[in-house]
Amino acid sequence: MKQNRINILNRKAKFQYEIIEKYTAGIKLAGTEIKSIRAGKAGIAESFCEFHRNELYVINMNIEEYSHATYFNHKPKSERKLLLNKRELKKLEKEVSQSGLTIIPLRLFINEKGFAKLDIALCKGKKIYDKRETIKDRENKRRLDRIQKEYK
Repeated sequence: MKQNRINILNRKAKFQYEIIEKYTAGIKLAGTEIKSIRAGKAGIAESFCEFHRNELYVINMNIEEYSHATYFNHKPKSERKLLLNKRELKKLEKEVSQSGLTIIPLRLFINEKGFAKLDIALCKGKKIYDKRETIKDRENKRRLDRIQKEYK
């Protein structure tokens, strides 16, 4: 089987949110949606997850229309159902409703069986001063790496 290296990341998530817990969820997709994902034409930068009738949906995930499709093509920004165990769904719904946390997609990938999966995380929004700390830590790490590189 051909190895598909699709790995679409949400780069802003780790900067804007404090990640508490991670999950891997399946996605319910139409035929043209999976073809677009395999072509690498998807984005999760602006997306988030919400509960509707005890089911988890990813909102605002952009999957471009498939170029070779006919009138059976999909809508680029429709809601897509996430597939998790009932136990995980109940736990996530409880956390989101009680403590005001949010669920953010981190990574969209295709597993070894060929199914599209979405790494999601239970997150807490960072304050401005937390973001400044993240920037300082990153700059300090870069400086240390440069210094170590000079002395090697």
